[in-house]
Amino acid sequence: MSDPLILHPTPRADACVVWLHGLGADRYDFLPVAEALQERLPSTRFVLPQAPTQAVTINGGWAMPSWYDILTMSPARAINREQLEASAQQVLALIEAQRDSGIDPRRIFLAGFSQGGAVALHAAFLRWQGPLGGVLALSTYAPTLDGDTQLADDKKQLPVLCLHGTFDDVVQPTLGRAAHDALAAQGVEVRWREYPMAHEVLPEEIRDIADWLEERLGDNGAASGQVP
Repeated sequence: MSDPLILHPTPRADACVVWLHGLGADRYDFLPVAEALQERLPSTRFVLPQAPTQAVTINGGWAMPSWYDILTMSPARAINREQLEASAQQVLALIEAQRDSGIDPRRIFLAGFSQGGAVALHAAFLRWQGPLGGVLALSTYAPTLDGDTQLADDKKQLPVLCLHGTFDDVVQPTLGRAAHDALAAQGVEVRWREYPMAHEVLPEEIRDIADWLEERLGDNGAASGQVP
């Protein structure tokens, strides 16, 4: 397992975002985004883990970086649950490492794009025991959260920002909205943002993420920093 890419802030870190890339990408995929966000959040550390390389059934069995195998795409994604659990455990270990380094778990956030977002949601709501700062769910879905899921009371206080492209043909917006609705039905503080984009990330979206993180961290130390 590759070590995560870590973007350390210049001052002492007092917050952390663990950011999971999508299927077929790598830990460097969101480095430019992390660098841009750190301009607005100068005391935040960004941890970018690497998914293992393994076969993906829907892509002809080719081995590629993936948090879990996707067996079929419809009517809903069928996935390898054991691999999902293994990836979630990797995320929990990263949270524990940041907590043990002195960062309050209430200032540790999980973020994930596409498949990485599914792992982030699963880890935060169904596996992590304790507080967290929140979850950023980008162009993703929640294969382990539905209307029958019963969340612990403390998880209902965990804020989530769901962001999705209206033209996304990889993860349909309806899947992202279903994840949002499943959380909202449990009383979770969840917000929904749509953008005129496909399965990608836009500058406007990154600005909204920076605003959301600042709102929760109270970190305005770099008000002059601009997210491009």
